[in-house]
Amino acid sequence: MFRLAHLSDIHLGPLPAVTYRDLISKRITGYINWRRNRAANLHEGVIDAIVADLKASKPDHTIVSGDLMNLALDGEIELSRLWLENLGKPNDVSVVPGNHDAYVPGSIDRACKSWGAWMHGDGEKEPARIGKFPFMRVRGNVAIIGVSSSRATGPFMASGFFGEAQAKRLGKMLDTAKENGHCRVVAIHHPPVRGAAPAHKRLLGIGRFQKVIERHGAELVLHGHTHLPTAYEISGKHGPVPVIGVAAAGQAFGGKKPAAQYNLLEIEGHSGSWRIALTRRGLNGNGMEIATVEQRVLKG
Repeated sequence: MFRLAHLSDIHLGPLPAVTYRDLISKRITGYINWRRNRAANLHEGVIDAIVADLKASKPDHTIVSGDLMNLALDGEIELSRLWLENLGKPNDVSVVPGNHDAYVPGSIDRACKSWGAWMHGDGEKEPARIGKFPFMRVRGNVAIIGVSSSRATGPFMASGFFGEAQAKRLGKMLDTAKENGHCRVVAIHHPPVRGAAPAHKRLLGIGRFQKVIERHGAELVLHGHTHLPTAYEISGKHGPVPVIGVAAAGQAFGGKKPAAQYNLLEIEGHSGSWRIALTRRGLNGNGMEIATVEQRVLKG
């Protein structure tokens, strides 16, 4: 059995020192949002409790599906790299970027350079960069495929994009993984499901993504972005494919969204006959205590 952990939307804080020059961009709206909302409901103590419980679960691999940062400041990029080092070795943790990691033009390039070791596909010789997604890593009998939906957007927008170039590479990777008998897990930040996010936060290219899954198949899709522990399905070549979201890993009680959780997925079986079970673990209202919130079988 392979145990895969999934967490998302870390939004590490507190923010480093912010200058007036930093705020001459979309960051001004994000900074105001942080001061009014996120600073009160997203904080380090919660993330520490989630990570401690995750590590105690002893997963074989961990996926972080984006939004490690808030405003993509240089100090946040470095803080996120240090946090990743604490979470696990690059070989044991895979990261895909979110919209906050690409908050302003150029920030995603700096983030990829800093976090590249956690975004590097097996056998890849080039460093991780935005044009190299998706990447694929095989761990045990599981193929982890990391897709990027992140891009810089204007104020009050948080949409993502999945284009034709990524679609072609994703299709080839899914076929290769299938031929090798691997369970195919696709990670992306924005939910590839219509209606899962408001219009200004949606993924542009949902139809393109779903067509790839319909033509090539997959066993599981994991995403973040909505800060909600959701479960959807999309059509796959060999039947429905579960699409699983997760609450923000740093969300304290008292906010509009559910308190912090992470997903633990147990994968066993073989090609054509996979069983995938989901356990959601998160804050239970008793201080920083983490408990099982939900258990269900997704496949098999």
